[in-house]
Amino acid sequence: MTDTQDATVDPQARIEVLLVGMNGDLRGKMIPLSAEEKVWKNTVRLPASTQSLDIWGDDNDDLTGISLTLGDPDGICMPDKRTLAAMPWAPNGSKQVLATMHTLEGEPHFVCPRAILARVLKRFDALGLTPVVATELEFYVMDGDWRNMDRPMPPKALTYRGEPNGYQLYDMRATAAMEDYLTTLRQYADAMGLPADATTAEFGAGQFEVNLLHRPDALAAADDCIYLKRAAEFAAQKHGLKSTCMAKPYSDQAGSGLHVHISIIDQNGHNILDAKGGEPTRLKSVTAGMLQTMQEAQLIFAPFANSYRRFQPGSFAPDKIDWGFGHRGTAVRIPDKDGPAARVEHRVAGADANPYLLLAAILGGMLLGLEQDLDPGTPASPNAPSTTANILTHDFLTAVDRFSASPFIADVFGAQYAKIYGDTKRKEAMTYLRTVSDFDYRTYLPRL
Repeated sequence: MTDTQDATVDPQARIEVLLVGMNGDLRGKMIPLSAEEKVWKNTVRLPASTQSLDIWGDDNDDLTGISLTLGDPDGICMPDKRTLAAMPWAPNGSKQVLATMHTLEGEPHFVCPRAILARVLKRFDALGLTPVVATELEFYVMDGDWRNMDRPMPPKALTYRGEPNGYQLYDMRATAAMEDYLTTLRQYADAMGLPADATTAEFGAGQFEVNLLHRPDALAAADDCIYLKRAAEFAAQKHGLKSTCMAKPYSDQAGSGLHVHISIIDQNGHNILDAKGGEPTRLKSVTAGMLQTMQEAQLIFAPFANSYRRFQPGSFAPDKIDWGFGHRGTAVRIPDKDGPAARVEHRVAGADANPYLLLAAILGGMLLGLEQDLDPGTPASPNAPSTTANILTHDFLTAVDRFSASPFIADVFGAQYAKIYGDTKRKEAMTYLRTVSDFDYRTYLPRL
């Protein structure tokens, strides 16, 4: 028995070493707790191509050139001890830890999303600045028999004769109906040390939002988000349900977003975005940086074909590249401009976004606003919506084209990773366009 074990530890307990892939998926190794020592000696290896697999799990060596072309070489899975957490759904004593892929020479691998975000944060460090980040994750919980249904359905407790009861925004009856599941999710989050705050019912039947508290460490904030997704999934399984961060699982229900709140503190702990009751010049400049790079980065905010179903005019998922003070219909919202809580809220991304790549893209845009004096233009308001704002695309392939042609993206993500990501998503977009759907058959086949 190692010093990490005691008499209460289940003999089947394990530690899982987890890598975050391109699509925010977790891959890794399951190691008996009795062999945990090898994790901390950096002897756990996986092929580096593990982190460039597409949504179907294909390594796309013809596109990436980092799999069989190179002999599919290993990388070192270096665990981040700060992320060591309990795994409350597994045998007692089980643990999980997030790792960053490194080359065999010990350098962070260009294909690792955690390494990409860490590299962006070093640019803030060079300026003596620290982003303070919080995320708000929306997700759906649905009937656990979804694989055998014609279409997924909300949990039975939220339906009447198989149909949703209606919109449930902030409805405490919805949270009460799902209390067993939400209690388990809260227990898992507590056991994992996640800084989970409020839980609310959102618009869609079975849709919930969990807010995570601010962290003066963007990498830790992304780790929290990944772990929250995992906790939601395993809590759902315990209750015979299915959780999903798919951006738009129902055509007639709200999509799920991943909102990000960011402030920036200097070495003295002062929030540099604080306008102190005056003109929020710096706040506006970082907002402008995000807006100027939003079209190019949309593929990060909306990484799948389904993601583009969420951008609907007149919804809370913005389709204009605009901003406003306290305006939840804008792409970038300024909740507060004065005091320690002065911050920006980025509202474009779907729940399906990879949180590491998402934060890298947002922070990259904010860096532009720190390095230059930028003007975001006139703020939008409910009574005066923007009439000149550029539009986010509703088309997956257009987003791929903008991403792939962007010098900003190459700078933030590295040219090699940007090419691999763009080429892989182009393949997905083309596959989607070539697929004849049930909509085609229902609409066109009987009439044409």
